[in-house]
Parts: sequence; structure tokens; C-alpha cells
Amino acid sequence: MLMREQSLFLDGPSGGLEALHFETPQAVGAALVCHPNPVQGGTMLNKVVSTLQRTARDAGYATLRFNYRGVGGSVGSHDMGDGEVDDAEAAVRWLMAQYPGLPVTLMGFSFGGFVAASLAARLEAAGEPVERLFMVAPAVHRLDGKPFPAEGSLTIIQPEADEVVDPQTVYAFSASLSRSHELLKVAECGHFFHGKLVELKELVLPRL
Repeated sequence: MLMREQSLFLDGPSGGLEALHFETPQAVGAALVCHPNPVQGGTMLNKVVSTLQRTARDAGYATLRFNYRGVGGSVGSHDMGDGEVDDAEAAVRWLMAQYPGLPVTLMGFSFGGFVAASLAARLEAAGEPVERLFMVAPAVHRLDGKPFPAEGSLTIIQPEADEVVDPQTVYAFSASLSRSHELLKVAECGHFFHGKLVELKELVLPRL
């Protein structure tokens, strides 16, 4: 078995989407990882995204991460909203086709948390709820007035010293949810988890 991710291009709604796929023949699930704000330099190679991918891989998942439209080699222009969710849907449907019948986990960091949550709601509305959703330092303000998934396991991980996403906004979002979920606060940690990537992995791994 290949022990590294393989580069590929997926058919996206605006053209080809650059992606990295880790193939796991006896996978226990399939995980899609969504990257942070493309306007601020976010890509699928972001270190938090890489940590989430490796964590899912180590838990026995097949994984896929990808660049939104207009990022890296992906075709198109930034939409900063539904367009990136459309891209994520194309990516997860490719992943689901490779591993039919396996439970799906969505992971998103920062802007990617908005994308992953929006995709989870979209799949749920189509009768295809995801098994797990991880939102890491999520841009929850983008979810105002948007559908949010009611099914599956939900874990929100928020750095307490986040300088990009206001922690209090995330805590208030968590408190507003009527559905069951877990909110994990990471002490002395900034948005990009400098020096805290091992701790992030240790929080995610037992919840997969």
C-alpha cells in the first residue's frame, strides 16, 4: 500500500480541483478536510489541515484534502461562500464514490469550518448525513442564518487565545446550539495552533 498521499485533479463545478488523496484499502471511514480562508493564503497544505489529515489517516481513514477554486492549481475564482461549499461537495462525492458505504467524516479549519458545516447540512438535507463533523477554530459568523446539521457527532475545538476568530463568538455559537455536541477549549493557544499541533491531534484522534 502506498504510504503517502497521491496528487490528483477532481472535476469541480468551476473546473479541475487540485487534491491530495490518501488511499486506505481497509478504511474504517472516509474523511474530507477543508482548508482555511483562500483570500488570506489558506491552502490544503496549511499545517492545521495537514495535522487533521494525518490524524484521520492514523485512525484508519481514507482521506482527501483539496484546494478551493482559485487556490493553487484549482480552476476558478474565489467565491468566499457557496462556491467553496460546492467545491467541497464535489470533493466529498468523489471520495464517497471511491469508498461506497463507508461513513463520512468532515473536518474544517477556520473558514473551512464554515465550509464543512455547510456541506454537512447540505448532505443531511439530501438524506446523506455525515457521521462526524469537526470544526476547528471555525468561522462561525459565516453560518448566521445558514442551515446547520442536526445529526451525527459534532466536535468544536477552539483556541482560547485565538487572534483571528473571536473565541467568545465561538462559545456563544456553541451555547446557542440545541443539538448535542462537544466544545473543547485549548488553553494558551492561538489560531494557527503554534506549538499545539500535537495537542490538537490528541483531541481529535480518540473522537474518530
